Amino acid sequence: MRIYEGSPRQDFEEVFRSIGAFLDRRGMRDILLLEVPDGYVVQGLVLTQGSGSAWSETVGSVAKETLTYLDEDIAKFMEEAAKRRGSSDPPGSPQAGPHERALRVIGRWMDEQKPRDVFLFEQAGAYVVRLFASGQSDAHHVIAEFTVEDVEGLVAEASSRRAPSVPSPAAGAPAVGAVPPPGP
Repeated sequence: MRIYEGSPRQDFEEVFRSIGAFLDRRGMRDILLLEVPDGYVVQGLVLTQGSGSAWSETVGSVAKETLTYLDEDIAKFMEEAAKRRGSSDPPGSPQAGPHERALRVIGRWMDEQKPRDVFLFEQAGAYVVRLFASGQSDAHHVIAEFTVEDVEGLVAEASSRRAPSVPSPAAGAPAVGAVPPPGP
């Protein structure tokens, strides 16, 4: 992502989360996402509206759609997603769609890998990711698979990290709201 080059953290988590939210709103499934020098190309299946006429009642059909997101589009998606979420819709909440939840946790994993190039595809809720990682002495591709169960586990783990922990009462301390025992 050119807009993040040189920053201390490649924010695939937030970028992919924002793209995922957009894809959920479009109803896109079986996606393919490819990072290109000036943004992303996304391809997936969408249900198109059918045309009704006296002679034919078409409910709709599935079509392949290809979208190109430039860096400026991604920045706009991120701003819109932050506004939409506000403070009442935490990441990974049930209001977030399946691509938004999945791509956010996969993006977080990718941030830890520090890749330079990303190729991702999804089918039936499972994801395969190919990253180009380079270090000082070598460069290589890394391939990872995230099953539906893997994604659900990562989402649950992320949710538990965000949930505020309730401190347990100290040993021997009365529970909150309990009446203390009478004194001697």
